Amino acid sequence: MDTPAASPLTPEQERTTLARVFWRLLPLLFVCYIIAYIDRINVGFAKLHLREVLGVDEAVFGSVYGFGAGLFFIGYFIFEVPSNLILQRIGARVWIARIMIFWGIVSVGMMFINSVTMFYCMRFALGAAEAGFFPGVILYLTYWFPARERARAVAMFATGGVVAGVIGSPISGALLSMHGLAGLEGWQWLFLITGIPALVFGVIVFFILPNGPKDARWLTEPQKAWVQSRLDDEAAFLAHTQEHKFSAIFRSGRLWMFCLLYFLMNVGGYGYELWAPSIIQNFSGKGPFVVGLINAIPYFAAGVMMLYISRHSDRTGERRLYVSVAAAISAIGFAISAYFQNPFIALTALTVAFVGLKCTIAPFWAMVTTFLGGTAAAGGIALINSVGNLGGFFGPYLVGVIKDKANGSNVAALLFLGGALLAMSVLALTLPRVTLKPGTKAPSAS
Repeated sequence: MDTPAASPLTPEQERTTLARVFWRLLPLLFVCYIIAYIDRINVGFAKLHLREVLGVDEAVFGSVYGFGAGLFFIGYFIFEVPSNLILQRIGARVWIARIMIFWGIVSVGMMFINSVTMFYCMRFALGAAEAGFFPGVILYLTYWFPARERARAVAMFATGGVVAGVIGSPISGALLSMHGLAGLEGWQWLFLITGIPALVFGVIVFFILPNGPKDARWLTEPQKAWVQSRLDDEAAFLAHTQEHKFSAIFRSGRLWMFCLLYFLMNVGGYGYELWAPSIIQNFSGKGPFVVGLINAIPYFAAGVMMLYISRHSDRTGERRLYVSVAAAISAIGFAISAYFQNPFIALTALTVAFVGLKCTIAPFWAMVTTFLGGTAAAGGIALINSVGNLGGFFGPYLVGVIKDKANGSNVAALLFLGGALLAMSVLALTLPRVTLKPGTKAPSAS
């Protein structure tokens, strides 16, 4: 084993450099993901007013809405891998900016839907436009952070999804109350106002996001060399455990297990999130704004716990067990929420379910990116995200079908979501343990 080259920086300079990288990149990416997530799930609030717009009978509206909401993930699935391979080739700055501008245009265009067919087409187009954003950022973080620090970086970025629920839920509820202003329906204002930030931040990303350490004008040459050397050293030590060729990943049983785990996570996650406003309205009987405030509670709790769990996972180097335990806790929360009609108990149980589900994200992606390197990282991350996000189609759709069959009851639907997370918990334990502990260079495997 070769001895790593001496660092060109003092320990204090190293800490300063790492902090600069973190705070220069993560806040911007965090805000971008907030925007993406709001545009992805705002249809859950629009649903409260879409039945009349689409002209659908109430008896089948659950299935129609669930299918349309889930079509986002079909568009996402088709274009995800090509998008990430293009990002690796032409750079993150241009490609992420392009993705944001395109999905902003489609999101604003959602205000013009007037039929079931148009609803289906626009949700599919939104998924196609946004394809590559999340896996592109996950790949981009591997250009800056070694595996043993990556869960915290992933969590900071992914927390944007729960912050989107905290701030987006009450905002969405409030926008629905703008009914009649300037001749527009409340749901039209919802799509218009929440779509514009993607256009603005797409331009911002184009001008300020560096493609990698060598392009960061806010780092000195010694700092750039140090950031890159850490990644190079780790890549050398991980070479024997990582897949590097894109063609090889299709023969990897572990990669397909990652796809299945992420699929189950998204069945539970989007099966809940795209129906949460309706579920909360059913057991609370409140209007859109209050529903929005209530809906923000699970997101807030999840955001706090995601950051705590990610830091602890980085500190211990453990990934697999965190994923399994968090998924099991989520399953228990869904099961409890199914059987209690008391609003306080139901909301508490749903909060526990959502917290557990979201706490799987950071250790899961830290585990994935330790396994993949080179071209396989670009294609593999996108493949896992695209196949896994098919759960975002099946989750909402099957929840709608189950609710229609049960005359609107939530019990069977919530048990279905809990079952998906329980299966994820069990399957996660079948993965081999691979840890990279802080202060070490090589992974330990068992």
